Amino acid sequence: MTGSATVPRTAEELRAAILERYDTFSKRLQQIARFVLDHPDDLALETLAVVAERSGVQPSAIVRFAKALGYSGAMPMQRLLRDGLLANHTALGYGERVRQFNAALDHQAGGGDGGDLLAEFVERDTLALENLGQTMTKADLTRAVKLIDQAQTLYIMGFRRAFPVASYLAYSFQQVGKRTIFVDGVGGLTSQQMGAVGESDLLIAVSYHPYAEETVHAVEAAAGAGAKVLTITDSLVSPMAKMAVHVLQVRESEVRGFRSLAASLCLAQTLVISLAFERERASARGVSRPRRRKA
Repeated sequence: MTGSATVPRTAEELRAAILERYDTFSKRLQQIARFVLDHPDDLALETLAVVAERSGVQPSAIVRFAKALGYSGAMPMQRLLRDGLLANHTALGYGERVRQFNAALDHQAGGGDGGDLLAEFVERDTLALENLGQTMTKADLTRAVKLIDQAQTLYIMGFRRAFPVASYLAYSFQQVGKRTIFVDGVGGLTSQQMGAVGESDLLIAVSYHPYAEETVHAVEAAAGAGAKVLTITDSLVSPMAKMAVHVLQVRESEVRGFRSLAASLCLAQTLVISLAFERERASARGVSRPRRRKA
């Protein structure tokens, strides 16, 4: 499949093409697609052999993936992403910076006391926060805040590692006057807590790999009831992302096998404060808020 009319010519077009065709790919090509979406800087800056090793596939499979998208091979696809990085003045991709940091840690002696661990977490979280600032666009945030503001009721959920992010969002949105239901699933009552969700509501679902089944099922139920879904997740092809009207992708840091939540909580705080500012501006303009449904 080649043809100039169908070949993505920018990084954004490539991402859109992968998302549009993801479900039509074979399982192996889906594996590559996810790697490209989650680690575009790796594909842009590394050799095909290195990319194949990190994505867990053969180099020939990456070539097949590129050809399925209309390219003559893997190199044109890599060049497109590399040009995108240079256009955005990104000298070194997030993934490569993390690997350099890991390599530096490997050469350090000891590294088990509290001071060393604190320095490691601070450094890695700093990288993750910088990456969030570089990859999360103003348009992404504006659309998310608009969805939140227009929703009659917010339903917020996140289990296991995502629970602190979800609980912060639920508490903080309530503090700024937004009608919010925190779906915590206590007593196995997730479906009952979600029972009243409707077309005028928004479910904010927070989940990271390997993705909590409870969250996936709740997203399916909400979408089936006509509610909109906003997801905070680590991949554009996560189970929630496929059913969401908007996806906020976050790449967290990891130190010695322990994953952080610094970037996710920073994003959560940004959403809450942005909503508060938007409501203040709307109040100054005399714009009325969405009315609550009568019970």
